[in-house]
Amino acid sequence: MGNTLAMPSTETVAARPRKRTTAERPEPVVPAVAPAPADDEVIEAVIDASRAMVAIAMRSLASSADDVTLPQYRTLVVLSCGGPRRLADLADALGVSPSTATRMCDRLVRKELVSRRRDELDRREVKLAITPAGRRIVADVVQRRRAEVGQLVGAIPVGLRRQLVNSLTLLAGAAGDAPELHWGPGWS
Repeated sequence: MGNTLAMPSTETVAARPRKRTTAERPEPVVPAVAPAPADDEVIEAVIDASRAMVAIAMRSLASSADDVTLPQYRTLVVLSCGGPRRLADLADALGVSPSTATRMCDRLVRKELVSRRRDELDRREVKLAITPAGRRIVADVVQRRRAEVGQLVGAIPVGLRRQLVNSLTLLAGAAGDAPELHWGPGWS
């Protein structure tokens, strides 16, 4: 017993399962494509992402030294992207009534972010235009927003970014009216 090596009995050896070779191993069943998520899961993901983007937009606007509301900022962007406009055209672009656009523009004129000029062709018409100070606000807000979105993108693995771009492009297309005139630089 001391130096003798105990050999397993044939019963023990036969009871053990034999190790399979690679050729004998069954392939794991892996679906070629992950199952499509339920609509509720997609809706929740879009709402979560939109909440994050709205928070970024609000922070980029809130850190502006000028006291500009989101609707006022939209007005500045429409004028920045689309050039001078008649009040009725501006109201239409913003999707608000002319009286609401008038009150908003009155505030922006007082802040010297928008100017009123008589139309050169039709002196009865008044054109609203963004001032250099208004353009600076738009540029500053866009710069802050791009920096924060850049930090978000930096946290996303490089290998997944093409999928993100494709998904967001698809979502923006499904939304229909690209918000270029509503949000302009940094949003379109």
